[in-house]
Amino acid sequence: MSYTVQLTFDCADPHGLAEWWAETLGWQVEAQDAAFIRQMVEAGHASEDETTVHRGSLVWRAGAAIVDPEGAAPRILFQQVPEGKSGKNRVHLDVRIGGDDPERVRERLVERGARAIGQGRQGPHSWTTFQDPEGNEFFL
Repeated sequence: MSYTVQLTFDCADPHGLAEWWAETLGWQVEAQDAAFIRQMVEAGHASEDETTVHRGSLVWRAGAAIVDPEGAAPRILFQQVPEGKSGKNRVHLDVRIGGDDPERVRERLVERGARAIGQGRQGPHSWTTFQDPEGNEFFL
């Protein structure tokens, strides 16, 4: 039997970071069901403190997810945690851009709040190491 995986990022602003990554990857922020959230609060399974309004919609405060519109990649969850990032990530995303112009993609990432922190090369392959707006490393 095989299993599936979900990638999870700890962060301070799950809704903002989910939007940033959805735009970066060309993915979609997963919709949350406001009626279900209200039902959970009314039934006492959750509290109002566990919810927030983001862009006019009732959502769970602690998390937001993005999904590949083609369904070919794992769901990515952004989960709110109280502590800030304290060191280098032990896991990172390698963002593969296909035939897009790498320099233009790098420029757009920086314009949107990413920070280039290094360059690497192995044989004919090269990459730029970035940090997203909350400091999570990824390679392009």
